[in-house]
Amino acid sequence: MEGFILGESAVGKTSVLVAIESREKRAGFIAMQQVSSVNRETVSQFVKRHLSPDQYVRSDALPALAEISKTQNHIPRVTPPNKAGEWLPWVHVAIGNLKTFLLGTYHGVSSGYLQEYLNEFCYRFNRREWETELPSRLLNACLSHTQIKLKIV
Repeated sequence: MEGFILGESAVGKTSVLVAIESREKRAGFIAMQQVSSVNRETVSQFVKRHLSPDQYVRSDALPALAEISKTQNHIPRVTPPNKAGEWLPWVHVAIGNLKTFLLGTYHGVSSGYLQEYLNEFCYRFNRREWETELPSRLLNACLSHTQIKLKIV
């Protein structure tokens, strides 16, 4: 993996930490997590769960994101809003795709279930290039599934 890019939502909105792998001219794997606030503890937990040690990470210069430097090769940058898409391009593309997914699929999204929506989006995004493997994965799931025995009374 080449590296991850982290970001957060706008002020007044539900905070979401986003990490997305940058593979030259395309995006790799993605992780998104809803957090009550972006602070050192939530960032540390997110990094431990989703990033391999010593990865190259680009982020904005939010003070809580300084936590990333403890385990990663972290490059923070203060970026004006109109230039953020240049510094964190895949984060902005992913958030735009997430909004399109939510608006196109669901009619009401509450913050109480936001993490489930994020999980579904990440699941689909991370498997978008596995189409050729789907039949064999389905067959493996069918073969490894234990039979449910019903007792008819």
